Amino acid sequence: MFKKEFGKVSEEAYAYTPGLKVKRIMKIIKERRLPLPGKVLVNEEDKVNYDTIVAKTEVPSDPLLLKASEELGIAAEEIRDFLLKKEGDKIKKGEVICRFSWLFGLINRQINSPIEGEIESVSELTGQIVLRPPPEQVEINAYIPGRIVRVIPNEGVLIETNAVFIQGIFGLGGETHGILKIKVNSSEDVLTPDKISKEDRECILVVGSQITLDVYKKAVEVGVAGLVAGGMNFVDITNIIGAYIGVAITGEEEIGISLIITEGFGKMIMSPRTFQLLKSFEGRIAAINGSTQIRAGVMRPEIIIPHDENVEKHSDDILAKGMIPGTIIRIIREPFFGTFGTVVNLPAELQEIETGSFVRVLVVKLEDGQEVVIPRANVEIIEE
Repeated sequence: MFKKEFGKVSEEAYAYTPGLKVKRIMKIIKERRLPLPGKVLVNEEDKVNYDTIVAKTEVPSDPLLLKASEELGIAAEEIRDFLLKKEGDKIKKGEVICRFSWLFGLINRQINSPIEGEIESVSELTGQIVLRPPPEQVEINAYIPGRIVRVIPNEGVLIETNAVFIQGIFGLGGETHGILKIKVNSSEDVLTPDKISKEDRECILVVGSQITLDVYKKAVEVGVAGLVAGGMNFVDITNIIGAYIGVAITGEEEIGISLIITEGFGKMIMSPRTFQLLKSFEGRIAAINGSTQIRAGVMRPEIIIPHDENVEKHSDDILAKGMIPGTIIRIIREPFFGTFGTVVNLPAELQEIETGSFVRVLVVKLEDGQEVVIPRANVEIIEE
């Protein structure tokens, strides 16, 4: 509880706080960029689909070191005398690259290439041979359907589309897409594994208030593309990836599926707004990305459902304006964790809280009509 009543309210008061977007209609521009310079395969104004390859490049593979003189039993400076290939030559897997014969052939030793590639270097100081596998081919797809609005020469493109855009709290796995299916009757339900079948293969499933470990395993077995739910037990997440998540940076996990949590850890009722929005687009193709970064340069997991509805004419950015009376927020600390509300007032003066600290607060009207005073750091904006 607060130790004293909040003071004078400034009509000009406002605050900026990180928040989540839950938008039915939004113009989205996605950058698709190669890790190294390469070739862009599309032009401005081209129409692309989810799997359209928009750019490609080659990434050098890691070299392989052979201790050749040691294996042949010769001095390092003699290594070139026994090479059957020279630097820059292409080699096939299993091909003999150097051979040592002694005592009229009674002793024969040879080294076969363990890989396909080329001989990069030979050292007479160490007697070592460096082999380089062929470069890795890297292709970047569009991820979302839309229009190419800009080409970044040798690097990538910008793609524009109109879509539903929903950000989650936490996710695992990378980019994927599939038909959106609502597998529960309400945002409070928890899906059971027996409700997932082979008909759900390559689909994005909305599974209610919790992704259980059993549901995750069944979804991977069936070949589901992604799961979306209000929450998931932290212990289950640790079991899935085999490591404890501290400052979360995810997206590269090879877990066979992409997971998105919209509310928080544990069993969490999905926001009715989010659930109803997803339900209204059931049967459409959705693109999701579980990549999450909770530190500088925050990256939120996302759900994108392209559609042809008109984008709202106004371009005001709620998150850029910050909180003002009427802003919809979600409380992210106890005792009202996960509760939605509407900002009523933003007192300008600092207020003392139980810890003895003085902080900025706001007055929030909860969905049940109750008005509470909350530290501003304990809420996030929900942009709709």
